This record gives sequence, structure tokens and C-alpha cells, in this order.
Amino acid sequence: MCGIIGVTGNGPVVPRLIDSLKRLEYRGYDSAGVAAVVDGAVERRRAQGKIRNLEAVLAEAPLKATVGIGHTRWATHGAPTTANAHPHKAGRVTLVHNGIIENFAELKAELAAEGHVFESQTDTEVIAHLLDAELNTGRSPLEAFKITLDRLTGAYALAVLIDGEDDLILGARRGSPLVVGWGEDEMYLGSDALAVGPFTQKISYLEEGDYVAVTRTGAQMFDVAGKPVERAVVQVSASSAMVEKGEYRHFMEKEIHEQPDSVQHTLSEYLDLVTGKAKTNAIDFAAVERIQIVACGTAFYAGQIGRYAFERLAGLPCDVEIASEFRYRSPAVSPKTLAVAVSQSGETADTLASLTWCKAQGLKTAAVVNVHSSSMAREAEVLWPTHAGPEIGVASTKAFTAQVAALLALAVAAGVARGRIDAAQEAELVKALFESPRLIAEALRMDASIRSVVQDLAKADDILFLGRGAMFPLAMEGALKLKEISYIHAEGYAAGELKHGPIALIDEETPTIALAPLDDVFEKTASNLQEVAARGGPVIMIAPENAPDPHGAGIRRIHAPDCHPLIAPLVYAVPMQLLAYYTAVQKGTDVDQPRNLAKSVTVE
Repeated sequence: MCGIIGVTGNGPVVPRLIDSLKRLEYRGYDSAGVAAVVDGAVERRRAQGKIRNLEAVLAEAPLKATVGIGHTRWATHGAPTTANAHPHKAGRVTLVHNGIIENFAELKAELAAEGHVFESQTDTEVIAHLLDAELNTGRSPLEAFKITLDRLTGAYALAVLIDGEDDLILGARRGSPLVVGWGEDEMYLGSDALAVGPFTQKISYLEEGDYVAVTRTGAQMFDVAGKPVERAVVQVSASSAMVEKGEYRHFMEKEIHEQPDSVQHTLSEYLDLVTGKAKTNAIDFAAVERIQIVACGTAFYAGQIGRYAFERLAGLPCDVEIASEFRYRSPAVSPKTLAVAVSQSGETADTLASLTWCKAQGLKTAAVVNVHSSSMAREAEVLWPTHAGPEIGVASTKAFTAQVAALLALAVAAGVARGRIDAAQEAELVKALFESPRLIAEALRMDASIRSVVQDLAKADDILFLGRGAMFPLAMEGALKLKEISYIHAEGYAAGELKHGPIALIDEETPTIALAPLDDVFEKTASNLQEVAARGGPVIMIAPENAPDPHGAGIRRIHAPDCHPLIAPLVYAVPMQLLAYYTAVQKGTDVDQPRNLAKSVTVE
């Protein structure tokens, strides 16, 4: 979600950095900054708040240079202050960063013991100190950069300046995107095609683990092993850059790949990643007796996942209801019920009407929404925002996982407030949530194994999805995604419910897709899959590589990242979305604008 731009050229660089950052404002940010090489040394200018504040700082203290980097920051580690704004500097190194460094606390303690002094609360500053320490051993910038990258755990996109290097910007990506832009005697780094759009339409997309050295005349690219590589230069039209579809064929594909960032930025709203604590978020959960979630479609399934978390972690009874049904059945509610509306747009007619009804009954109300100026955001007493950014594809992907991330984090906060979670458990759960962007990025690398099965899926008339626990609503969400964009009939079932009727549907032509993380019900899920396989039904089992083999004929395994059970819905959402996406592409349907559907349903 944060924006990165780097330019090494011949003309004044700061106006161009500012121009690019303004194009990235839609992502959301709370501070901004630039750095430039002035007479061999890197100088910074930073400001809290909007870019106009940064422009005021630059008006008072201009930077005259031809090489520089810029950044818009959404706060994760540390408050949105000028001291925490990017770029960060340590010794000879100045850099900007998108993502989260999971092992920053250990690295910071190590560096502090060696005498390094930190000026900010951010994880990013650790990278600058690490790289500066490696440079001080006499290593070249590229050697020092590679050693530094190898010590980082987490997700990052980086752009780096080094004092004394007048024509060099280093870049790297893992879990967060970064592109190289090609110009005439001028080169660029950016967080996406839109960032470099004002300057060039010739783009190279760095692949996972790549790093690069950019000068005015070109770019040296290296893969994760440090081997020189070449990445294709593609032509992106100016209009494409503006809408930022970039390297992706569809907006849905792009939005699936944005989930490490959108989940990270949403979690930063609800967790203090420095202290490892969950935030209270304006609700006294100890005074709440019941939660009533109302939602439609994909948001309804996010609410169902939230119910499992609220009840397990907080001992808080939670009902989840389709808003269009809730409105008309004269529901029984009590004064200590917290009503929660969940919606991407915040304008869904039935959900908004349900929220308004709950408020009229005197209930405390909250809204989990992605559009913070929406009707629901204004109607609810408490806004619980998600930070997925604009979602163009009609079939929701990143908005769904952002909703799930918010609800899981809120469930942890509720568990702490109600005395069900002690400090050690809170730290464990926050750490697990903290790891989810990296594991989502790993799940995105399931791409090839997912593609290997879609030819068979695309031929099916009916597909079953199975799951237990929180995987049950995710199975229903997976079925919904497939229906929405491929037009194949699909149903999601609780795996334990299979023999109570749905098993009659099993035959050689009906694939079953099973979500089987290694949790406390894995063995029961595996047993259900054996029942399907025994009746000749083809099974695709999505499970960690270290999960036991269910040993059923016709059970095909796809390996997903192993993860803490709390975040399994976030990680396993990715293969569900990829299965739907590639099946629809195989069938040739309109992925971004499927027939009969609208992005926001604002009428009954």
C-alpha cells in the first residue's frame, strides 16, 4: 500500500519524486518523504500528514539533485510521526521500505548491543543499520546489500541510496512488488507501474527475491541466489499505468497478489506490532454479551470466520446472519448486543438497512468497511476500517482477506479484554497475525500447482468444497468465487456433514476440493476425504507438505504453507481465489466483470 519511487537521471529530481508520490496518494498514507544525493551526500526531507506538508518543508529547505528516492508511508511499526517517516538513514545508508520485517526486534537488539543508536520506532531503520554495518567492513554496495537481504525475515520492497555513490539506487523485493522503469539516459524504481508512469511506459517487473542496481544507463538484476538475471521489458500504455493493472492480465489477479500488503496495512490498524499487543479499538468487549454480525455475499463468509474466532478466543457468543434475511425476520436482540456490519463498499443496501435497524433498537453498532467515507462508516458508532485500497474486480479478494484480518485481530483484543487470553497467549497470537503477510506471499507461489488442476476443473459441471472449523466458511467462499467468475455450479459444505446427504452427489465427474490445514481436526477431515475417494470421486486436498497422507486413491495433494490455525483462513484464501481465477481464465469468461453481477449492491 505504501508508495515508492526512485529516479536517477540528469534533471532536477525532487519535483519528479513529488509528482509520482501524488499519483500514489490513493493508496492511503500518513507521512511522506524524499531523499536525494547532494554533492555526494544523501539529504532527507520528511513530513507528517499529506504531501503538501512535505512540499512546504521542501520550499523552506530545497534539495537540488538528479538522483533521489521518495515514499508515502502507512504506519505499521511506530506512530505516524516525522521521526518515523521514510526515508530512514543510518551512517552512509538511506532507504525506503514497503512491508514488514518480522525479525526486526532480534536484529535491533543485536545492533544496539554493537553500539548502533536508533532514531525511530520502525522496523525499516534496522535494515539501514544492517546495510551500513556491512559497508563498514569494506564490502561493495552489492555484496553488502545481498548479505543484508539474506538476514531479513518478512516482506519488503526497498529503494536504497548510499553516500558517495552518486549514480546508484539499489532495490529489492520479497512479498511486496517493485518495478524497474527504463528511460533515455535515465532509470527508475517504483512500487508499481503507476509510480513510474509519469516518466516511462517501459517496465521490468522484478520477481520474488530479486534485487537490482540501477544507474542512469541501465540496471543489473540478480535473483534470490545472487545470480545475474534479465527480466523482460514490457510496454505498458499510459492508460494502463493510470489504472495500474500493470503486469497482470486482470484486476482480480492483481488484487489477489496485493493481499500481503492489504492484510499488513489492515492489521496495523488493530495490532501494535512493536509491543505485540492488540488494540482496544473503541469497544469495551468486557461489557458486550453477544455480537450480531450482518453482511452479504463474501462479507458474510468473512463474518462466519470471525464468529469462530470470537467464540473460541473470547468466549463471546456471536451470530452471523445474511442481512437480507435479518431485516425481515423480527430478530430478538438484547441491549448488550454489539451489532457489526461488514461490507467492502459500505453501501450494500440490505446490510446498511440492518445496521440502521440495530441502531434504532438501541444497540451499540460498529462497521467493518473498506470505504471509510461510506454510509455505513458514517452510520455506525464505531468504524473498524480495512485498508485494502481500491478493489476493481467484481469478485472480492483482497477486501475479503482484509475483513478477515480485522475480525481475527478484534477477536484477539476481545479475548484479552474478557480475560480469556493472557499476555503470553496474546503475544503468540499477535505474532501469528504478524506473520500472515509473509505466508500469504508464500501461498501466492502455489500458482503453478493450482494451474496444473484447472483444466480438469474447467470441464466439471459441479464441484464440492469441504472444510471444518473456520475452513467451512472458507469452503463456502471458495465455492462462491468459482460460481461468480467461472459459472460452474459449486457448493461448500462442512466436511463432517458430507454423509448426511451431500455424499450422494459424489461420482467420477464431480471433483471435491478440501481445505485441510494441520489443525486439531485434520484427521477428521482426512477421514472424510477417504470416504469421497472410496466412491470414485476425484479429490484435490490443499494441505501443508508435512501433513499426513490420507492414503486414498484419487486424492491429489497441493501443498500450502504451514501456519498457525488462527491465520489459516488468510493463507488458504489464496489457493481458493487462484483456483477460481485460473478456472475462469481456462473457460474464457469475463473475470473482472462477470455476467449479472455488480461490485456494490445498493438496491434490494
